[in-house]
Amino acid sequence: MEWEQLLSLKRYGDKVHRLRREQNDLRLGFEVDYDRIIFSAAFRSLQDKTQVVPFSKTDFVHTRLTHSLEVSVVGRSLGRMVGSALLERYPHLQKGLGYQATDFGSIVATACLAHDIGNPPFGHSGEQAIGSFFSSGEGKAFSTALSEVEYADLCHFEGNANGLRLLTQSLPGTPGGLRLSYATLGTFIKYPKASLPKKPTSHVADKKFGYFQTEAPFFKELTTTLGMVAEGSVKRHPLTYLVEAADDICYTIIDFEDGINLGWISESYALEYLINLVRDRLDAKKYAELKDRPQRLGYLRALAINTLIHEAAELFLEHEAALLNGAFPHALLEKSKYKAQIDDIIALSVANIYKAPEVIEKEIIGYKVLRTLLEHYVTAAHRSFHNEATALDRMVLDTLPPGVPLITDFYYETLLNATCYVASLSDGKAMGLAKNF
Repeated sequence: MEWEQLLSLKRYGDKVHRLRREQNDLRLGFEVDYDRIIFSAAFRSLQDKTQVVPFSKTDFVHTRLTHSLEVSVVGRSLGRMVGSALLERYPHLQKGLGYQATDFGSIVATACLAHDIGNPPFGHSGEQAIGSFFSSGEGKAFSTALSEVEYADLCHFEGNANGLRLLTQSLPGTPGGLRLSYATLGTFIKYPKASLPKKPTSHVADKKFGYFQTEAPFFKELTTTLGMVAEGSVKRHPLTYLVEAADDICYTIIDFEDGINLGWISESYALEYLINLVRDRLDAKKYAELKDRPQRLGYLRALAINTLIHEAAELFLEHEAALLNGAFPHALLEKSKYKAQIDDIIALSVANIYKAPEVIEKEIIGYKVLRTLLEHYVTAAHRSFHNEATALDRMVLDTLPPGVPLITDFYYETLLNATCYVASLSDGKAMGLAKNF
């Protein structure tokens, strides 16, 4: 892969080549991407979508919205650090083409901002609820009319693939969706593969899949333009590793902080874990002067995030050649010298936060809510496609907001539209709708 291609400013439908040196620095294309996501309805819905604790009524706890904003801030720093170093390695990118270190920061920050935009309500249990509806619930009956890969899209419903769909789906009056730059979209795609064939490899890019079959033609055009296709397979955009690192940094440290604030992890125990992570950078005198928990926790959190940002940037630059060749199979933090401390923090979070009875109980509620909504919306879409809609089906579909795509000429796309509508709902909206059925 070549940075000249990977940093493409091209947008869906462009007829002319966009050059960085001709961009208006007061309204740069990569920054326009960020603005378009901020003002999108899909992004706003994240304010009522679960990060860790569903239906939380405390301001201690992060939602998908606050999490995404924080990941974006971390990603911006990572992108700028890496970008500054890359421009020194490849001076023609700046002197000849006009790229700046801030461009890398904007691309990564924007992809980070959107990284959870396709996630359904109720966290990862929401993805599982959707998948099980099709693999073992009422949705299994629809499998005979779908191809193997179309059915796999539904049985293994993936928030990352739904995110690409939200960002790029053409609707009447809005061809190409948000029409983001190709550099941003390529960086957004963590898993550059379809749901099938499955790749039982240890490569981090093969863990999940990144696009539904409805987006397959655009995915091919996007990745070809960016030069991400080599030796018959699609490689991960190198800057995606920074998006992943920013997400890993935030959920490791900030989910842990949420657990402390909720009282699920004892302060003394938790602070010890954080101190182990930042011991090399800790100002013992300054820390001793901090008298209350929010100050101590805030100081350690900031120090931990800063420590991991610098290390992730260093790791990226150290392995840049492998990243450009698609030959780096790990998340950056897997190579961190602090991996043991990170693993300790995550293990404590799993035991005390992710598996907390309150979290599990509310995930069960969310699971039932989504199954109920899917039974009604997907079944109504199925019957409508076959001109067999009942009076109840028509009433169910009348609850769809204006402009939501549903029935098309293609059965798979019709079922996917109904599923993606359910996935687009906030936690509260999903709960409210389910009470009507």
